[in-house]
Amino acid sequence: MLTASFGLTFFMKTPRKETNVRVIYLRITVDGVPKETSTRQHWDVTRWSQRTERATGNKEDARSVNFFLDTLQTKIQQYKGDLLLHGQTITSQKLIDHVLGKTVSKAKIVEEFQKHNDELLALVKRGEYAIGTHVRFEIAKKHVKEFVRFKYNVDDMDFLELNFEFVKDYEFYLKTVKNISHNTAVKYITNFKKIVLLAIDKDIIVADPFKRFKAKKIKIHKKPLSSQELALLEHHTFSTPRLATVRDIFVFQCYTGLAYIDAFNLKKTDIKIGIDGEMWIISERQKTGGSINIPLLPKAKAVMEHYKDHPLCLQRNSVLPVTSNQKMNAYLKEIADLCGIQSTLNTHKARRTFGSTVTLNNDVPIHVVKELLGHQSVKQTEEYAITEQQSVGREMKQLRERLDKKPDLPDDSMAAYVLQMQEEIASLKNQLVEVNDKKPEVKSVLRICR
Repeated sequence: MLTASFGLTFFMKTPRKETNVRVIYLRITVDGVPKETSTRQHWDVTRWSQRTERATGNKEDARSVNFFLDTLQTKIQQYKGDLLLHGQTITSQKLIDHVLGKTVSKAKIVEEFQKHNDELLALVKRGEYAIGTHVRFEIAKKHVKEFVRFKYNVDDMDFLELNFEFVKDYEFYLKTVKNISHNTAVKYITNFKKIVLLAIDKDIIVADPFKRFKAKKIKIHKKPLSSQELALLEHHTFSTPRLATVRDIFVFQCYTGLAYIDAFNLKKTDIKIGIDGEMWIISERQKTGGSINIPLLPKAKAVMEHYKDHPLCLQRNSVLPVTSNQKMNAYLKEIADLCGIQSTLNTHKARRTFGSTVTLNNDVPIHVVKELLGHQSVKQTEEYAITEQQSVGREMKQLRERLDKKPDLPDDSMAAYVLQMQEEIASLKNQLVEVNDKKPEVKSVLRICR
């Protein structure tokens, strides 16, 4: 923010007790508002020039005082430039505070990260955030703390030491030392960036170390289960009950589109009669707080009916005996091997399968699928769209059906067929002419036929 005026002056005050040795003061004036403070430098008034605002003479003590004043003035000008560069308000008080060291933050990186996470946890308890959000920020904090120990050999460091090099080195550390994938690394860096932006808002630091940092997630095409794979999974007989249970829960997700946490939290009271008189899931999504309104398909109903008397369901009043996400994903890998499914199975793949194979692939309009999945925009739903191979296959099937409906006639028969159609059109025109006098509105039809 530009200021209307700026002034910086060094001067001496007249003391109550007459003496030649006086204190040198600094006065800063911004937009007509003056603020002053002592420089804590004492000097003989007879060797001082108020015109130059410096000590006179070439003696060593005079050069030392003048060097101090020059350095102090440069420090103020640099800080003023930083504030201007980052669009912050420049005031005389802010500049004086900088001289006095009041703007030097003692805040530390990991400390501020922990403060944020503690506040986030309090909001989780109020239901404003999902517990998974807090867990993610805790992991992000852990990575930052380990990086600071790895690179700087300290447990924490001042926010003022944070710069672009720190950010770049942190990214490199996550990808190499921690062996984290690009997209996951970007996610943790984004979590850390939030803490940094909060520090800027709190005036802990002025410059944004992420200003020149560019990192985008790489788009990964996550394929759903095909209809053949889903059928294979549904009809496989497992010798181990725990695998059969996990498979059934996964199938339920495939036919409802519920995320893992929503399937875990699904209560029997969430199953209600919808507007069409059928059974619906009517609840709220854990992640977004949005509403869940999903009609139950027959296969989802069958799974729900099968587990209605399961001990865990009775204990928790839940629809399904869902265990931890970690265990579910571990068992699903085992299930994929037993069923001969090559792609990786996890709880989220069920949601993706519902969004593509079960709904979009069966001609359910994408705006309806958006509502069923609880997405904020159709763009989100498009990421769940059926694979290119499925799309091409379905379009070619429809093309074959259209081609099969055309008459398969030899050339001479085709000509006779065309002639017959022309005669029928001419006959239709004559009939329309006969009724033209009685119904003038037929004229428009005649024009179309011509």
